Amino acid sequence: MSDRVQIAHGDVTLSAYETGVADGPAILLSNSLGAGLDMWAPQRVFLERKYRVIGYDTRGHGQSSTAKGPYSFDNLTGDALAVMDHFGIETADVLGLSLGGMTALGLGLTAPQRIGKIICACARADAPEPFSQSWDDRIAAITTGGLAAIWSGTLERWLTPDYIAAHPAQVQQLENDFVATTVEGYTGCARALQGLDYKRHLGNMSRPVLFVSGAQDMGAPPAEMQSMHQATPESQYENIPDSAHIANLNQVSAFNDVLAAFLEV
Repeated sequence: MSDRVQIAHGDVTLSAYETGVADGPAILLSNSLGAGLDMWAPQRVFLERKYRVIGYDTRGHGQSSTAKGPYSFDNLTGDALAVMDHFGIETADVLGLSLGGMTALGLGLTAPQRIGKIICACARADAPEPFSQSWDDRIAAITTGGLAAIWSGTLERWLTPDYIAAHPAQVQQLENDFVATTVEGYTGCARALQGLDYKRHLGNMSRPVLFVSGAQDMGAPPAEMQSMHQATPESQYENIPDSAHIANLNQVSAFNDVLAAFLEV
């Protein structure tokens, strides 16, 4: 792994690093809420054969700093563009999951001139009332008990029981990263999720998009992701069997196969 760099952007410092082909096309990796850039380790293995791979920790996560919240998707897409600017990248493909997938959609809608292909995995594009309320409940829990208070429920949504039983070391690493997320950072990003309003604009998307769902994902159900696909011109859709929310870890081979086909790696 290359040494991490710290990128000052407004009121945050973003931790990032690059690997892969120094003069190759760029791909930006954007993490899920409560995870960090290391969640993409299984994808870097093959992306690095073709790409200049840039990973970064979302504000309030990993080794990035925590700005005062709440945040908006304008903040999150602005951070992503700042990372690209730091590395001198004019255009990049973007791979994002959950919060990162929503950020990827935001980049495609608001800065299409900077974006190539988009992979939006296990994400929504709007915030209906039950979805919004679920974040109020989680914010209330972590305000008194820290991130550890919601880890058990999060894990049940993130990964299938079979995966959890078979991969204790990976689960422990995910827990370590999750509880290291700051309460203010998690809360700030959750507030951004409550304001998510990209779905009604998907008809304006001009970049190629692959939507990827996990068949057992309760947070971004396959039916909802199919609806997003249907609203997006010339997009593609793939469903990963036997997978919950963190599909890129839950079913690495299947996820990498659909990723490789779309990116032509």
